[in-house]
Amino acid sequence: MIRQMLKVVLLTLGLITALTVALYLVSPVRPVVWDAPPNPGFTGVFSVNDGLAGYQQLDVQGYGPEDVSCAPSGGYVTGLDDGRIVKVSESGTIEELGNTGGRPLGIHALADGSVLIADAERGLLKLANGEVEVLANEVDGEPMLFVDDLDVAADGTVWFSDASQRFGMTDNRRDFMEGSKTGRLLSFDPITGQVTSHLENLFFANGVALGPNDEYVLVNETGLGQIQRLWLKGERAGQVELFVSELPSAIDNLSFNGRDTVWVAMPNPRKILDDLAPTPMLRRILGALPESMARAIETDFAMVAALDLEGNVTQSLQDPAAGYHHITSVNQCGDHLLLGSLRESGIGRVGL
Repeated sequence: MIRQMLKVVLLTLGLITALTVALYLVSPVRPVVWDAPPNPGFTGVFSVNDGLAGYQQLDVQGYGPEDVSCAPSGGYVTGLDDGRIVKVSESGTIEELGNTGGRPLGIHALADGSVLIADAERGLLKLANGEVEVLANEVDGEPMLFVDDLDVAADGTVWFSDASQRFGMTDNRRDFMEGSKTGRLLSFDPITGQVTSHLENLFFANGVALGPNDEYVLVNETGLGQIQRLWLKGERAGQVELFVSELPSAIDNLSFNGRDTVWVAMPNPRKILDDLAPTPMLRRILGALPESMARAIETDFAMVAALDLEGNVTQSLQDPAAGYHHITSVNQCGDHLLLGSLRESGIGRVGL
């Protein structure tokens, strides 16, 4: 009996070892060790609260409104996982503006009715009168792999992020398992069509927001829970500095309210990724697992944060019940916050 049990144990261990080795060998991830910034956890200004609990959900007749833009003519514009760009009126009427044929993420509605789109699959796009134009999809002859978020300066320059040069949206989790920091901040000149790379080696370049009078541009590094600031004007033009770090969550899209606040979307806690930072072998094995397995262990989480113009966190808004969860964007429209999510079938709206 003991001998039979021992055989079973040895066989099981052999199978586990063989599977582990196989996953290691087939994994596309080539992990790099990094030092995770200090993580304060959910204390102080990040202490648990219910500031998002009273949200209202606006139907979009689709799934995954990752970003939401306040339309100058009224209402809200968002992009869905099937490529559609839709406009939702204050009364709830839904109008389809067009379809990118890709996966729209960052959205910026312009005064002339057109929409600028950061499409993860097709690049930087413009939608006008139902027609989609590709503004940019490569840099110096190399294709953009994961265009993520954008903002527009007063002179028409579009600032946008290319999250990774290793993995696209469908397998973006592997970028975090690898940690190779290939994200970049780009700009598009609407006059010349020139695309310029300004910052590189970012750990999953994601949210982008211009500051007051376009004096600087912010871009976040989702994998490190921090935001970089590139000065564009004045004596500090060209200088790069850390705007904020040591946030307890991975961070997604950014937005500036035009006055005194930068809003930050926080889709999930950072702790698990921090714990994996010093374990490259484990991350390589995990990087071989299908995306569906990672989704299965995902915890629902709901938080956004407000920063002042010096990068100080002034408040966090949360929902312990995670009614509207995995928040990927937060934009202030009048006296409301508009929330986007890759995991929801509507836009979240919260009064301020």
